[in-house]
Amino acid sequence: MYLNSIFADPERTARLVDIAKTSLQPLLEGAVMNTIPLSIISFIIGLILAVLTAIARISQVKFFQIIARIYVSAIRGTPLLVQLFIIFYGLPNIGLTIDPFISAVIGFSLSVGAYASEIIRAAILSIPKGQWEAGYSIGMSYTQALKRIILPQAARVSLPPLSNSFISLVKDTSLASVVLVTEMFRRAQEITAANYEFLLVYSEAALIYWVICFFLSVIQGFLEKRLERYVS
Repeated sequence: MYLNSIFADPERTARLVDIAKTSLQPLLEGAVMNTIPLSIISFIIGLILAVLTAIARISQVKFFQIIARIYVSAIRGTPLLVQLFIIFYGLPNIGLTIDPFISAVIGFSLSVGAYASEIIRAAILSIPKGQWEAGYSIGMSYTQALKRIILPQAARVSLPPLSNSFISLVKDTSLASVVLVTEMFRRAQEITAANYEFLLVYSEAALIYWVICFFLSVIQGFLEKRLERYVS
């Protein structure tokens, strides 16, 4: 019905084509200027946090274990949208106002850190204990064995799920629109507020998301094949 109404009205068809053309640039700008940088920055910070949290979870120090467990449980047990609202709209109530982009980075980094920490922890635990013992036998300390033997092997194991987490993060950045970050989905909302062509503009935004994620999937496959060369 919708398509029939478009093709039956040449003026409407021309209008939709014009909207699609004019909206493409601001959508791409939103992706390049905010969506992609927000994804990369949040993932890097989150990955660092994930490694520290995973190490804390497997450490022998109970205090570190408890803190890491509470952090992971709190983040995984609450919606990301609620976390963003607390950071951007809630913290100003106690006098802490944060820039929208920084608020989004904090929210996404905490989320990535919690979920990715479980991936990294599982990868570390999957390494045979004999690898630890081999490190200790040549005089390595716990830290040296972890850094030189365990983590490099765990990185190969955790690459596929971490890559999937990054692809999911790219899509999740659309939630940053609720804290006024002008990423791609926010640009789509602004465009539709002027022309009311929701299906067209949102479909165009969805297509751009798909293209980005497709190329990330290709890169993921390339990296996995490269690392497979080191598997006996």
